[in-house]
Amino acid sequence: MRIDKWLWAARFFKTRSLAARACELGRIQSNGQAAKPAREVRVGDHLEGKNDSGEFQIEVLLLSEMRGPAAVAQTLYRETEASRELRAKLAEQRKAMPRIEGSRVGKPSKRDRREMARFRSRS
Repeated sequence: MRIDKWLWAARFFKTRSLAARACELGRIQSNGQAAKPAREVRVGDHLEGKNDSGEFQIEVLLLSEMRGPAAVAQTLYRETEASRELRAKLAEQRKAMPRIEGSRVGKPSKRDRREMARFRSRS
């Protein structure tokens, strides 16, 4: 089975093309070697990779060509303890970071104008 298809079915990537792109950029390694999208994945392979949620290290337990529910997808692999701890730590750091809203384009809405007026009246 192709590695990009398996990564998509195991829900590491939202689309198969994103999984293939990650393989092409060298973000996925299979048994210590860079994996191309068409590389065959087998039960027992150790995969290391990076995606939006961080780095992961897993062992392939089952193969599936169909993308199913998250509960089923989690049965396809076993994540290492070190990988789990690292992802949990990164998630905590992301939650602790202040959220910055992007600047809005165009004129302020009525709600925005009211908030600006309240801010100006305080100072």
